[in-house]
This record gives sequence, structure tokens and C-alpha cells, in this order.
Amino acid sequence: MRHSFASDNYAGMHPEVLAGLASVNEGHEISYGDDSVTEQLREVIRSHFGDQATVYPVFNGTGANVVSLQAMTNRWEAVICADYAHINNDEGGAPEKMAGLKLLPVATTDAKLTPANLAQFAPLIGDEHRAQPKVVSITQSTELGTVYSPSEVSEITKAAHDLGLLVHMDGARLSNAAAALGVSLRDFTTDTGVDVLSLGATKIGAMGAEAVVVLNPELDSSIKFIRKTSMQLPSKMRFISAQILALFEGDLYVRNGSHANSLALKLYEAIEGIPGIAVERPQANALFPILPPEVTARLQEKFRFYVWNHQTGQVRWMTSWDSTESDIEEFAAAIRAEMER
Repeated sequence: MRHSFASDNYAGMHPEVLAGLASVNEGHEISYGDDSVTEQLREVIRSHFGDQATVYPVFNGTGANVVSLQAMTNRWEAVICADYAHINNDEGGAPEKMAGLKLLPVATTDAKLTPANLAQFAPLIGDEHRAQPKVVSITQSTELGTVYSPSEVSEITKAAHDLGLLVHMDGARLSNAAAALGVSLRDFTTDTGVDVLSLGATKIGAMGAEAVVVLNPELDSSIKFIRKTSMQLPSKMRFISAQILALFEGDLYVRNGSHANSLALKLYEAIEGIPGIAVERPQANALFPILPPEVTARLQEKFRFYVWNHQTGQVRWMTSWDSTESDIEEFAAAIRAEMER
């Protein structure tokens, strides 16, 4: 199949992750997380996020988000998020159905929340007729490919905590954000006051491995029970842990993120001068150009990618850890040829 620009989920497993998975496929290990591989992962997570951090591997990103938010809310409570948030648009209502909470989406232009967005919910606190705000969920990097700086995350967490709210970070593309910012994972999570993190691995080279990372020890007691009742407890956990370990034990996570980000930039540079295309410089590994609908239709006959907004003609192009310069050159040449027709 020709290289796709639809999603970084289309990519296969990174060879180092595949090797890590194969390396633990020997002998017997204790099930349900008491294995040596998961214990090693716990040590690596503490090295990234601090000694207080605990990690709970799960099967997928929706599971990580649902388990996280369920542990942070009661049945009458709600989660503030951007309107573009994955938990609001792309998880089939799972946070609301499975966690029994209400989402309170905020209209944004760049998919990023601000302290001012949170202030509008202050009057709801204590009103028995309204779902009670309890958690602020931010996505890093966002569904529009934008990235929160450490200072921006700090401002949000301070505003949230001042209101008595907790902060969850959906880090499905955390590696791309870390690469874009050029800082450590801790710099924009633990050190900024984030309480719970959904740690992404699948989009950056794993087969199907994500994790809940609890940064606030006060929230740690219920996670293991919620993970089980949410059907996210792997029995052979070493195989999930091994994938995350391969990415985060060394610098593979940031190497893969940097590679995907750099090729998104190359694609931008290859097409920015083509007349008729409106596109902004990417911050991570996604571009959102606006194309004539007929050009989009012709390109989609050759390359897979998604239409983001049918009204405006905006599409989404994503690069991944396995994108190559020749993939970019081929795609850019096709875009130029279709725009010149």
C-alpha cells in the first residue's frame, strides 16, 4: 500500500519496539502486572515523571482516557475540554457512557484551552442543577497539531487548581509535543501541575499499548480497580509494558517524534509556495491545508488522507515515524501537479 498521510495510526511497529516485544516472549512471568518487565517500566516512568509517578498499562488510548477521567470524577461531575478534543469528538461517547460523566466542550480556534476559558465555569460550581466541573482535560499535542508550551500548561493548571479542579492531559501524541518543545517530558507534565496523564505509545511506534500515569498520589488508590472494571487490565501485561519500555527507556520516543515532526515541516516547505493552497506552518506532525474540493478528490484517488472540514475544504495530512523524504517528495509532486491542472 502506498504511504498514507491519513493518520500516524496507519504506521506499523517500530523495529526496536518489535524487538523489545520479542525479547520478553520467553518463559513464564507473573500475570496482571507483577512481572519483571512491568516493574522495569515503573522505574522508567519514575525517571521521566518523578518518584511519585505510577503507571498503569492499558490496551488503547480511549481506555487510558476513560480510566483516567473515571478515577478523577464522581457521577455528578464534569470534564471541561476543547471542542476539538478527541474525548469529545472521536471516542464514540465512551467517556460519558463508561465513566458516567458530562463533557463541557469549549469553542476554540486552535484546540487549546486558556485560563479565561475555565473562568466561565466558576459560577456553575455548587449549583445543584448543573453538572459540577471537576476536571480540565487538555490534549498535547492537540487535534489541530498545536502544542502547549510548559508555561501555558502551568497557567492552566494553576487556574484549574485555584477553582478546585483537577487536570488531565491526553498525551496520545506526547512524544511529538516533547520533540517540538525540545524539553523533557517532566517539564510540561509533573513540573507544571498535571494530575493524571494518558501516555501515548501506539501512534509513535507501538502496536497497541498506552498507559495511565498518575502524577498526583492522592488519585492513585482507585485506578487499579477502575482499570479492571473498564476491561483495560491486560493479563499478559509484560507484552504491553515491553512496547512502552522500548519507546521510553531510551530516547526512541523523542527520535520518532522528531522524525515525524521534521517531515511534516518538509511537506509544508514543499507546498507553501503553491498558488491556491492555504496552509500554516506545522507545530508537530500534522498539517491542515485548505484545498479546492476537486483537487482533494483527485489526490484521494492516489493517497489516503481525511477531509477535516467539508464546508471550508480543509484536509488533514499527518506524517509518522516511518515517513520518508521520498514519501514527502512524491506526495508534494502530486499536490503540485493537481493544483496546476
